[in-house]
Amino acid sequence: MGKNISEKTLQDLEFLTVLKHVSAHCISGLGKEKVLEIKPFYSRKALFKELHLVNEYVSSFQNDNRVPNHGFDDITDSVKRLAIENSFIETDAFLKVAKTSLTVNELILFFKKFQLLFPTFFELTQKIEFSTYINDEIKQIIEISGEVKNNASPELKQIRKDINSIRGKIGASFSSALSKANSAGYLDDIKETVIDNQRVLAVMAMYRRKVEGSLLGASKSGSIVYIAPQATLSYSREYQNLLYEEKQEIIKILRDLATTIRPFVSLLQEYIAFLTHLDVVGAKAKYAHQHQSVLPKITKTKKIFFKNAYHPILWKKNKENGIDTVSQTITLQENQQIIVISGPNAGGKSITLKTIGLLQVMLQSGLLIPVDERSESYIFDTILTDIGDNQSIENQLSTYSYRLKNMRHFLKKCDENTLFLIDEFGTGTDPELGGALAEIFLEEFYQKKAFGIITTHYSNLKVLANELENVTNANMQFDERTLEPLYKLFVGQAGSSFTFEVAQKNGIPFSLINKAKKRVENEKIRLDKTISKLQQERNRLQKNSENLEKQKVQELEYLENLQQKEQKIQEKLEGFQELYDNNQKMLSFGRKINEYLNKYFQTNNKKELLANFNKWVADERVKHLKKNPEKPKTVSQKQQAIIHKKRQEEIIQQVENEVLKKVVKVREEKKIEAEKVAKEKQNYHFKINDRVRIIDSNSVGTIDKIDKKTVIINYGIFTTKTSLDKLELVEKAK
Repeated sequence: MGKNISEKTLQDLEFLTVLKHVSAHCISGLGKEKVLEIKPFYSRKALFKELHLVNEYVSSFQNDNRVPNHGFDDITDSVKRLAIENSFIETDAFLKVAKTSLTVNELILFFKKFQLLFPTFFELTQKIEFSTYINDEIKQIIEISGEVKNNASPELKQIRKDINSIRGKIGASFSSALSKANSAGYLDDIKETVIDNQRVLAVMAMYRRKVEGSLLGASKSGSIVYIAPQATLSYSREYQNLLYEEKQEIIKILRDLATTIRPFVSLLQEYIAFLTHLDVVGAKAKYAHQHQSVLPKITKTKKIFFKNAYHPILWKKNKENGIDTVSQTITLQENQQIIVISGPNAGGKSITLKTIGLLQVMLQSGLLIPVDERSESYIFDTILTDIGDNQSIENQLSTYSYRLKNMRHFLKKCDENTLFLIDEFGTGTDPELGGALAEIFLEEFYQKKAFGIITTHYSNLKVLANELENVTNANMQFDERTLEPLYKLFVGQAGSSFTFEVAQKNGIPFSLINKAKKRVENEKIRLDKTISKLQQERNRLQKNSENLEKQKVQELEYLENLQQKEQKIQEKLEGFQELYDNNQKMLSFGRKINEYLNKYFQTNNKKELLANFNKWVADERVKHLKKNPEKPKTVSQKQQAIIHKKRQEEIIQQVENEVLKKVVKVREEKKIEAEKVAKEKQNYHFKINDRVRIIDSNSVGTIDKIDKKTVIINYGIFTTKTSLDKLELVEKAK
C-alpha cells in the first residue's frame, strides 16, 4: 500500500503545499520538520492508527477534555551529550530535560484517565514508560531559576557560606576605606563606582597617591582615578578563589547528575519521538478543524464517494480573496469505474481531477479531508497522475514524447488496485492519431479494472465512454446564456467544448467564426451542437429539480413546526390534567375532613372522630402503597423482596405457559374456522341485497344489480361498479 505513489504524483497534486500549510500549526521545530517529511503510509494498520489519532484529537475541540499542552524544547543535542561518558550539560539544559519528562508523564496520565474518549492515544501511551525519576533527580539538584541548590553537596554548601562571609568582609572594609577617604576630602562628588564587577573609590587625581590601593582606571577627562582600597584587595583574591571552587564543585555535581540520568537516554529519545509525533498529529488536527475536514468511512470494497468535496489549497486562496468555493460530489465504483470529464477550458475540469487525487493522497498520508461525513473511500496501492505540460528540456523530450513515456509507465504499474488521473488525455500530437491511441490506452486501463478520472476534448473518447459498460461521461456545467463556468460537475453526459460560442464571446468576428465552421466536418458540429442542446435542457431540468427540492424542504420544515406546536399543546394539556386531578384529590380530602368535623360538632364524640379519621388515613395509605410500593431497607427485607419477586415471576411464567397453550389451541381453532369461512365465501354465489364490502375497504354496501361478473353496489348516498372477485361477503340477504 502506498509503495507506488511517486514523488512526481505528489508534485503534480501540490501535496507539499498542503504540508506547508499543516506545518504552520506545529508548536515545535521538530514537528515542522517531521510534517514536511510526511509521505503516504505503506502499512494499512499504521495508516488507520494515525487517522484515528488525528480524529480523536479533532474530537477534543468539541468536548471539555482538550489535549493538554504538549509544547516542548528540542533537547536532542542535550540527550546526545548525556549519552557520552563523563560528560555533563548546563543547568538550563537539565531543566528542559526535566520539563520534557514531566510533560510526557502528564500526557500518559491524561490519556489513561480519559481512555474512553482517546482509546488510540491511550494504546499509544501505554507503550511508553511512566517515570518521574528524571524530573525528581533534576529538581532535587537544580532550582527552577537554573541555580544549583546549596544542599546539592556539603562542599558546595560550605563554599557558598564562605563566599557570603567574604562578601560581608569586602563590604565592611570598603565602607571603612570610603569613610576615611571621604573625611580626608580625597573623593570626588560621586564618591564610588563599579569597574569589572568591583567597587572602587572615585578619587580626585591630585590625591591619587594619598589613597592606598590598586589603580584600576580613570575618567575620560583624567580628573578622577578609580582605586580599589588595599584593605579589600586581599579579600577580593580570596573571593575569586572561592568563586572558582564553586564553579568546579558545580561542574562535579552536574557531572554526577548526568551519570545518574545517563541510563535513561533511550527513554528520553522515546519521549522526544512521542512529543514530536503528538505535535504532528496536533498540527494535522488543527488543519482539519480549520478546513472542517472529517474521517470518511474506509471501505474494504473498491469505492470512492466524495460528497461536497473541495480542494483545500483553492479553498484557502478563495477565502483570502473573499470568493466562495464550489464543492464537488463524485463517485467511483464497480459500475462507474472510469469517468471521462469533458467541456470547455477554464470550466474546472483540472481542479476537479486534482481535488480527487489530492484528497486521496492526503487520506493515505494520515490527514483528514474536507468532505461530507457520509463520504467513503478505499485505500489504493498505486496512484498515477499525468497532469499539466511536462515538456522536458533537459531530456530533449517533447510534450507528447513525455506523455507517451508516462503512458508506458502507467501500463506497467496499472492494476485493479490503481487510481489514475490524466489531464487532457491524448493531446500533444495529431488529434485523430492521438485520439485513436488514447482510445487504446483507455481500453487497457478499463480491462485492468483500474479506477480513474480523465479530462479530454476528444469526441471519440466521449463516444467510447458511452459504449463501455462501466465508463461514464461527465461535464463541467456552463451557463448557456452568459457562457460563464459554474464549476459544478455533472455525471452522466458528455460536455460541449463551446468552441465557437466562447470565441464569439471573446470578440472574434462572426464572419471568421462562420469560415471556421465551414472547414470543420458537419457531423462534428452537429454532435457538438446536440451535446450543447442536451446540456442546456439538463440545466433547465436541474433548476426545476432544485426549486422542487427547496419547496419540499420548506414543507417539511412547516410540518415539523406544526408537530412541535402539537407536542407543546399536548404537554400543556397533560399538565392541566395533572393539575386538575390534584385539585380534585385535594377537594375530595377537604370534603371528607369537613364531613368528619360536622359529625363531631353534632355528636361531640372525639373517640369516634379519631377512629373514623385513622381508618380513612389507613385506607388512603393502602391505596398510596399500591401505587408506590415501599422499597426494602434492611437486608432481611431485601432478601424477602427478592424471594417474593422470584415467586411472582414463577407464577407469571406458569400462567403465561398455560395461556400460551390455550392461545395456540384457540389460534388453531380460529384458523380451521377461518379456512371453513373462506371456503364458504369462495363457493358462495352473491345475490341481490347481500351486504358486501370491497376487499381492503371498510365501507359496507348492498348489491343492487348483478350482470355476469360485474356488480353495482349501493352505499346509500352513491353507487359504484366493480367485479365479483373483488367482493367480500358481510351479511347474506334476508
